[in-house]
Amino acid sequence: MIDLTELPAISVPMPWQTQAWQQLHQQIQSDQLPHAILIAGMAETGKNRMAMALARLLLCHTPQAGHNCGNCHACQMSKVGSHGDFRWLEPEGKSRVIKVDQIREVVNFGTKTASLGQRKVIVFSPAENMNANAANALLKSLEEPARDTYLILVSHRLHGLPATIRSRCQQMRLPPPTQTQSIDWLEQLTGNRQEGEQLLDLAVGRPMMAETIYRAGDIDAIRAIPAALETLKTQRGSVPKVAALLGQLSIEDALAQCGVYLQRSISVAAENSQMNQQSRKLFVLLDEVNRMQSALVSGANPNPQLLLESLLARVQKNLGGS
Repeated sequence: MIDLTELPAISVPMPWQTQAWQQLHQQIQSDQLPHAILIAGMAETGKNRMAMALARLLLCHTPQAGHNCGNCHACQMSKVGSHGDFRWLEPEGKSRVIKVDQIREVVNFGTKTASLGQRKVIVFSPAENMNANAANALLKSLEEPARDTYLILVSHRLHGLPATIRSRCQQMRLPPPTQTQSIDWLEQLTGNRQEGEQLLDLAVGRPMMAETIYRAGDIDAIRAIPAALETLKTQRGSVPKVAALLGQLSIEDALAQCGVYLQRSISVAAENSQMNQQSRKLFVLLDEVNRMQSALVSGANPNPQLLLESLLARVQKNLGGS
């Protein structure tokens, strides 16, 4: 969830987004920015930062150095989440989908006259979390855009968006940062390069997840996960105990950590020339984790504890004794 009430004075994209940002800035300066932009790329790599920087630049009254100024009335209002011409749409509460009522509200908002400036901006993140009715409700706004209204869609999975939505947006596919770029940025955050490397490893190579782990103080819990999963293989651990450890994370992060463990187990088996029946079981379990992750992204809302216990029971059953 994005906290719109505690933004920095100036919002900037991530260091590895410089080329894409320059393209957007040039389009704004030449008054050629399309009314709908689709920012796509790997999850947890800073696409929301790009969307926020673009939104605040469009709303700013006196942009400076290619970014919002941070001082004008519009910037002061957007900094605390009270800008009347700005909406950020994401799943509400415990829901994993953006619902049709949310879309209808912002479609109506888009038809109104801007109250603080010349533009209105709406961000949808992640856009693929719109249910079918919501996506259909948005189509008209994409086909017949309201005057001076800009729609910014953020997507982790382009194939999760209907082709009718994708085709009506300027697509901007952002490549993931290199490992060096991520570690350089995390070093600035933590003040310690080695810690940045460890965080990136724990976060499966995703820098924004690494930042979340760092700020939430979840490092020790995540470091303990591989060893805890290993106890299921050796029959020394219990499913409820390991599930309780994983339950300290969001269900998405818990599944990501299980996936990392399985991927590393497969890599170790391959390096040791041990690709046997046990390895095939690892691939089956990894497929199950991927299936669960896809279901969550598509809007499934399972009981996290039951989901984890079910997965861990399968790990213990299939890998126990190895």
